[in-house]
Amino acid sequence: MTRSEVKKIDSTKRQVDIEVEGERVKSKFEEVFAKIAKEAKVPGFRPGHAPRDILEKHYSSAVHEQVLKELIPDIYNEVIAKECLDVVELPEITEVKLDRLKLTFTATVDISPEMKVEDYKGIKVKYEAPIVGADDIKRYLDSMKESRKLDVIDDGFAKSIGYPSLADLEKSLERQIFVQKENQERQKMESQIIEKITKDMDFKLPASLLARQLQEMLKQAKLDLALKGVPRAKIDEQENPMLAEFEPEAKKQVKTYLVMSAIAKKENIPVDDNMPRRVIEFLLKNADWKTA
Repeated sequence: MTRSEVKKIDSTKRQVDIEVEGERVKSKFEEVFAKIAKEAKVPGFRPGHAPRDILEKHYSSAVHEQVLKELIPDIYNEVIAKECLDVVELPEITEVKLDRLKLTFTATVDISPEMKVEDYKGIKVKYEAPIVGADDIKRYLDSMKESRKLDVIDDGFAKSIGYPSLADLEKSLERQIFVQKENQERQKMESQIIEKITKDMDFKLPASLLARQLQEMLKQAKLDLALKGVPRAKIDEQENPMLAEFEPEAKKQVKTYLVMSAIAKKENIPVDDNMPRRVIEFLLKNADWKTA
């Protein structure tokens, strides 16, 4: 029998007290003992033939640990599903007690904040078709000229990098610049949509989710500094200032993720690693497009 009680700590944190007793705990002990008995090496006995009392003496601690390792995740997941808790981070497991007939433990979890996501269909987005002008191409050619220390960009140079003529090189650059501008325009539209769906929403962010995002940003920043040759001690000195600097952006990213998750659940979009991209595609598909 499994019993659970959910206690509200604050708007995004819950304490879940869980108790399991009876046959499930007993049978798990027997199952683990049976596995160990097949492989146990006890002096004076062939593997799989040591008496139970000898196994208890030598392996009770290992069995205890293995029972916890196998039972806690299964029971935790069952209880979270039963209690319909929208958990956003790994739990903190405490107060673990186990004997041969009963297991009790407490899981402290962060959950998604309650929010109403509305009016996310028909968002007005403005699309401006990219235009590639002669100045854009000239800037690229000037950059190539400068980086390669050339006096002139001509047909000879174009041939040296795989183009029949300077005109062909310019056409290729035009296509590349167009794609870059098109990508920038799409990113601008995505930013418009994200800004509109999150702007007026106010809710408490789960602390563990925010902490994880900050640590990810800090880890990347430290790696970037290390690759630039900054000494380890110098990088460590900057940790707290960097965390303070990253916090506003981390909050924005976590808030965006949670709002997108809420939309995904309403629209039956799978909440997996591809969820943000799928939600953006859904929002763009259902947007009110204005072209310029």
